[in-house]
Amino acid sequence: MQPKAVSVSKSIAPSPQFKWLMMGMLALAFVLMQTVMAYAKPESLAPLAEKISPSVVNITTSTTVEGRTGPRGIVPEGSPFEDYFREFQDRNNDGQTPSPRKSSALGSGFVISEDGYVVTNNHVIEGADEITIEFFSGEELTAKVIGTDPNTDIALLKVEAPNPLPFVTFGDSNAARVGDWVIAMGNPLGQGFSVSAGIVSARNRALSGTYDDYIQTDAAINRGNSGGPLFNMDGAVIGVNTAILSPNGGSIGIGFSMASNVVTRVVDQLKEFGETRRGWLGVRIQDVTQDVADAMGLSTATGALITDVPDGPAKDAGLKTGDVIMSFAGVEVQDTRGLVRQVGNSAVGAAVRVTVLREGKTQTLKVTLGRREDAEDDSTPAADPEEGAEPQGPETVSMLGLTVTPLTDDMREEYDADESTNGLAVIEVDEASEAFEKGLRKGDVITEAGQQSITTIADLEDRVTEARDAGRKSLLLLVRRAGDPRFVAIGLDE
Repeated sequence: MQPKAVSVSKSIAPSPQFKWLMMGMLALAFVLMQTVMAYAKPESLAPLAEKISPSVVNITTSTTVEGRTGPRGIVPEGSPFEDYFREFQDRNNDGQTPSPRKSSALGSGFVISEDGYVVTNNHVIEGADEITIEFFSGEELTAKVIGTDPNTDIALLKVEAPNPLPFVTFGDSNAARVGDWVIAMGNPLGQGFSVSAGIVSARNRALSGTYDDYIQTDAAINRGNSGGPLFNMDGAVIGVNTAILSPNGGSIGIGFSMASNVVTRVVDQLKEFGETRRGWLGVRIQDVTQDVADAMGLSTATGALITDVPDGPAKDAGLKTGDVIMSFAGVEVQDTRGLVRQVGNSAVGAAVRVTVLREGKTQTLKVTLGRREDAEDDSTPAADPEEGAEPQGPETVSMLGLTVTPLTDDMREEYDADESTNGLAVIEVDEASEAFEKGLRKGDVITEAGQQSITTIADLEDRVTEARDAGRKSLLLLVRRAGDPRFVAIGLDE
């Protein structure tokens, strides 16, 4: 016989031990919460500020400015009163040229060694005749410039002090996380030593420079803070306050500090050589966008596409236009910005392995790096071609939203093309086309299509046919404007 099932409901009172256990767990949770809150927001930053303040300095520069002979600054240029005020100034100057005058500027900096090395921004001391360093104690010393780097806006100064100076050390900016607390110190608006606090708002910001790597912060940074340090909660410098984004010139909580991992390399070179010595590969490059990747048959839009290889280390090593640099010195290349920074951080004369994708296959080449500072500056922006009569060529065709004709010797001057450039000249662009949307204009010269050189209309038509037969949706064109090359992928539906 099966036993009968019986449902029993019973209330069990917790034991005293269980009550004490629960109370203990709640107390522990409360303590942990208080600890987390205390860690997230310190009760006071005063102890840290007192510790690091003696290493922060105010910087005053003096520059000689030539006297002005015109009424600029008194009336708007072109004003009908301009002649009147010029005569007024001439009478007061007795017809003599105004004497040069002294102009002062203020900034900030910080001491990085007990023997008096000081870091600041290049724009703080650029063109200065005299640089005065004021310490937290009120003592003033004259500084000399050891070296500057306009590319990262960093300058290294040196003062001779009778006693060892209080100094701070650099921290690892790569360890800084978005949301970490930071302190900015300096001389805002010439008001003297000041402290502001905030958080890391963003990382790896780029403004306008080739080697930019900025930490964005909402710690108040104003004019006069330039060159001052950005500290983490351990009192280590993780950035040099350099710029703000503001519609009115004052802080709105968007400030930028050059990351310490960039600054330390620059400072080391300035201290050793008095100048920077960056590696140089010797190529012009552009990012591999998704449409470029599709046109080249690449699975992912990564790497750096070579648009030109002038005389230099890369050309000597066998790199070619159209190669996609996939890795440099064993590090995968994500985009051009990362590659430029990695090359710049490499030692001059170093032999590095560069892996490229060429015609669907990878090749590894060994390149001996040159020095960026010794290389000719090939980064001059391309000028818009002058307007003129539409060139007459032996043959024209309209395709892909472009009207093109073979480039002739008579057209080279008008199109800013040198004698070595061959290809098809763009004489018209349909404003409703993808080509116009992607920036192609009259005056451009197409030198390659489908990563093959073209010189005739038939060459371009063959490349279009080959791309369509291969099932590709776009064609990769190498376009030169005033000699400056770039790749553009144009859809084949045009």
